[in-house]
Amino acid sequence: MNIALIGATGHVGHYFLEEALRRGHRVTALVRDPVKLAARDNLKVVQADVYDPAQIARAVAGHDVVVSAFNAGWGNPDIRDAHARGSRAIVDGVKASGIKRLLVLGGAGSLEIAPGQRLVDSPAFPEQWKQGALGAADALEQLRAERELDWAFLSPAMLLEGETRTGSFRIGADQVLFDDKGESRISLPDLAVAMIDEAEQANHHQQRFTVAY
Repeated sequence: MNIALIGATGHVGHYFLEEALRRGHRVTALVRDPVKLAARDNLKVVQADVYDPAQIARAVAGHDVVVSAFNAGWGNPDIRDAHARGSRAIVDGVKASGIKRLLVLGGAGSLEIAPGQRLVDSPAFPEQWKQGALGAADALEQLRAERELDWAFLSPAMLLEGETRTGSFRIGADQVLFDDKGESRISLPDLAVAMIDEAEQANHHQQRFTVAY
């Protein structure tokens, strides 16, 4: 496949890049600083501003799918607003390019821990991560109002850590997935497996899904 990847140098996007290349896909990485990615087979690096829909549209045109691992930066004091602006620009840019398939990495905060109760709204949710989680939740609501694109939104488990790639995990919808120990976990490589599986198989259409062990 020809995959356009936004956020390829980020903490999670890096794993998406490695998984896509591992499977032999051709990847165009949209990054702010191209020097951060060395030349490799099947990799094209394009400088683009994620807040500029016109730049995004030019960079992703002609690809089979756009995968976004965009994050406005946890140290950004205006992270919620920045995330909303970036997410909107990505949607607008992809639409302008004529590409129909958009896959977006979100957060666990918008998942439900009880019917109608989001994780991010619970008293126990860490305050330092709340604005970023709300920004990702806002991006999901933006997509839910989007009818032109064939989008899918991937929320990871509550704990996103580890370097083990098993390729084996459960897939859910809008609720947090817990294991028999009451934990909700997924490794970074397995989250990448889930995203590239979705790029290849297109199992979700205009809906959110989640993965966990």
